[in-house]
Amino acid sequence: MRWWARLSLRGRLILIGVAGLAVGLGLGGGLLVYALNATLVRALDSTALQSGNEVAALVRADRLVDPIPAGQGGAVIQVVDARDRIVAASVGADRLVPVLHGDELRAARTGTRAYVPGDRAGLPGPLRVVGVPVGTETVLVAVPAGELTQTVRLMRTVLLIAYPLIVAGLGVVAWRAVGWTLRPVESLRRGAEAIAGSGSAAARLPVPTGTDEVARLATTLNGMLAKLEAGQDRQRAFVADAAHELRSPVASIRTQLEVAQRLGDRADWPDVVADVLADTERLSRLTEDLLLLARTGDADAAAARLARRRERLDLDLLVTELAERYADARVPVRVTTDRPVWTDGDPEALGRVVANLVDNAVRHATTEVTLAVSTVDGQASVAVCDDGPGIPVPDRERVFDRFTRLDDARARDAGGSGLGLAIVADLVRLHHGTITLSAAHHRDPNTGGRGGPGVRAEVRLPAADPPAHD
Repeated sequence: MRWWARLSLRGRLILIGVAGLAVGLGLGGGLLVYALNATLVRALDSTALQSGNEVAALVRADRLVDPIPAGQGGAVIQVVDARDRIVAASVGADRLVPVLHGDELRAARTGTRAYVPGDRAGLPGPLRVVGVPVGTETVLVAVPAGELTQTVRLMRTVLLIAYPLIVAGLGVVAWRAVGWTLRPVESLRRGAEAIAGSGSAAARLPVPTGTDEVARLATTLNGMLAKLEAGQDRQRAFVADAAHELRSPVASIRTQLEVAQRLGDRADWPDVVADVLADTERLSRLTEDLLLLARTGDADAAAARLARRRERLDLDLLVTELAERYADARVPVRVTTDRPVWTDGDPEALGRVVANLVDNAVRHATTEVTLAVSTVDGQASVAVCDDGPGIPVPDRERVFDRFTRLDDARARDAGGSGLGLAIVADLVRLHHGTITLSAAHHRDPNTGGRGGPGVRAEVRLPAADPPAHD
């Protein structure tokens, strides 16, 4: 079957279609010839039987005359007795030898019809003979069947000539029709070849008009290309972020070690070790944050991972347990709740959201950080507030971008990776929630006046009913 593998899709479709068409037309032609022959034979037998029945009626009435009147359509009629002798015959019929011989005559007495040569009656062409039994005698009616055979032969000849012409013509039409149908597929192939040559997934395949299978395939492939492009963008962003942010701690570690190596015994090795450990911890946090952002950037994979870990959560309990970790923070962390608030989500991911917000708040707060859990407009709400310098209104959306640097006092995180709020935004989005930043307007208890505007970070998630208890 190597020749089959070498054929194009168009060639295979044409070959299968033309082969099926040829078989169908052949069967149809055969049935047509058969039906025509059967119809003509039935008409011929009907004519012969009519003449035979008329003569049989004369025999029963004992009114048979000799010669017998000529039958319809030039029929030759003979009346044969039980001893196969001719009793009477039509004009021109043989009066000595019946048109049927021996076994043929015995079969005719049982109603069997047969073809015999025309020379038995002195006629050209074959004869169709019908027997009508009448008592001990049999009426034989022989009708010329030459026109019937000529008609069937002519039909067969016409079909044999027209058959290959019809198949060839339909093959040409099918070739063009299949070519026109596969034109969008060829366009897709050329588009895919161009995209492969450019090495970029930003280009898109042409989508044909309509809603057929090819159009749906093109739409699906374009969706796949969009995902590939998004994956490439995430990969480039990850590489760029890693190259940009990992350079500083790595360079700092290398510089400190090189300086200490040159100083030798004069170096303050405990301080060097402490500084290197601090940079190493920063490097570790930065690497973990970059990997987490890379995972959450793949929406489909992140959503599937979240679906496996999703469970019913009490946000009040989650926030309270997390706040206990900040017992030794440089500012107190206080939790206020009114009642249990439930949602569905990944405990680890939502814990990371609240922890990142609290870390950011503790880093910039002046006197305290407050966490409030409540239900707002039918949604579960977690608000983290601090009384630090605040974030200007124009920058409250921009701070969720990676490595955003502001010009105010919150611009440089002491020990932060610059990815905390970006991680928060991605994780909240995966939970179908929202996060907004606003001014907290805390009051400084030491001065009695208003302190810094602070920041109020509020996360809203879809609320859920409490779990049913047995």
